[in-house]
Amino acid sequence: MALNKKTVRDIEVAGKRVLVRCDFNVPLKDGAITDDRRIEESLPTIKYLIEKGARVVLCSHLGRPDGVPNPAFSLAPVAARLTELLGFSVVLVPDCVGPGVESRVNSLSSGQVLLLENVRFHKGETDNDPAFAAKLARLGDVFVNDAFGTAHRAQASTEGVAHVLPGVAGFLIEKELKYLGDSLDEPKRPFVAILGGAKVKDKIKVIESLLPKVDHLLIGGGMAFTFLKAHGIEIGKSLLDEESIDFARRAVVANPTKIVIPADVVVATELSPDAKARTTRAELIHHDEIGADIGEVTQKTFTHIVSNAGTVVWNGPMGVFEIPAFAAGTRAVAQAMADSQAVTIVGGGDSAAAVEQLGLAERMTHVSTGGGASLEFLEGRELPGIAALQDR
Repeated sequence: MALNKKTVRDIEVAGKRVLVRCDFNVPLKDGAITDDRRIEESLPTIKYLIEKGARVVLCSHLGRPDGVPNPAFSLAPVAARLTELLGFSVVLVPDCVGPGVESRVNSLSSGQVLLLENVRFHKGETDNDPAFAAKLARLGDVFVNDAFGTAHRAQASTEGVAHVLPGVAGFLIEKELKYLGDSLDEPKRPFVAILGGAKVKDKIKVIESLLPKVDHLLIGGGMAFTFLKAHGIEIGKSLLDEESIDFARRAVVANPTKIVIPADVVVATELSPDAKARTTRAELIHHDEIGADIGEVTQKTFTHIVSNAGTVVWNGPMGVFEIPAFAAGTRAVAQAMADSQAVTIVGGGDSAAAVEQLGLAERMTHVSTGGGASLEFLEGRELPGIAALQDR
C-alpha cells in the first residue's frame, strides 16, 4: 500500500521546531527498560531531522497514568536510553505543555533534541481535547507522527495536533504501512495468515478481512478452542468464546480448505509452571483439562505450510508461551517463519514479544511495533493518527 501521505522527506525542516510523536511506550521493570525496540525504531526519523538542522521536540506516552503525573510513568528512562543511542544528552523537560516548556523549546538550537514528559499526565491527551492539542501545537512549526503503535487511537498528540499543525509521517509509519500494506495488496503467494491469542471476537473482523485474500488461515492459541467447539468437539475447561461459536462454524463451512485448526493440543488441569502437561488429539480432551498450546502434529502441519509460503503474517501466540511447558507451539511457528524464504511479518503485541524473547526478531522481514494498530490495519480500518496527516 503506497503511503499517500506526506513524509518528513516532503517538508523543509531546517531551523524549524519539529514536534515528533514517537511511541516510547516501552516495558519497564524496577525503573529499567526491558525492551528498547520501539526507541530503536524511532531513531531513523530523529537522526534525519537532526542532520537536516531541525529543532527536535519529542513527545510520547508511557503506560496508563490516567491523566495525573506519576513518577512511575516518567519518560526519564527513555531520555537516558536516547542519550546513549544518540551519543549526546537528551534533556527531559518536567512537563509537556505550558510557558516553561515553550521557553525551553524556543531556546533549542538547530540539531538539538528535547524530550517532553509523558503526555498522558494530562487528561486532555486521551480525551483528544482540542485545547490541550493546541497547547502541544505551540511547541512546533510542523508535526511528525511516527508512533504507529498508537495510530489507531484518536488522541491529542496523535490526531488532534495534526488539525493545528501541518502533519506528516515519519519513517517508521512509512515502513509499517509498506510491509503491512504490501502483504495485503500484493502478497507473494501462497499467502498464509496465522492467528492466535485468546478470543475469537477480538479477531472476527481480521478473519473476515483476511479470508478472501489468504490461501491458508492457521488458527492457534485460546481462540482455537472456540473453533474446535464449533466442530462439536468437547474442550473441557479450555477458553471458550461462547458468542463466537456460530461465526467460527460459518467461517469453517464456507472455507473448509483454507482454515486449518489444531488436530492435537497440549492440555493440563491448571495453567501454572508446575502443571503436568500432556499432548492429546483434540477430540480427547478430558472434562477437567485446559487447552494451553498446539500439539506436535499441528506444529508439523503449520511448519510445512509456512515453509512453502510466499508471504506469512502472524498475529497472536499459539499457546500460553510465558510458561515453558506451553511454549513449543509459538516457538515452532516463529522458527518456521525464521527459516522460510517467505516475506514474514509479525503483527506486534505478544507475537513480537515472543520473537524477541526467542532471539528470532532479526530473522523476520518485519516485526510491527503496533499490536492494536496492526490488528486494526489488517481489519482494513482507517487509523485516525494517519488519516489526519497531509495527503501527498
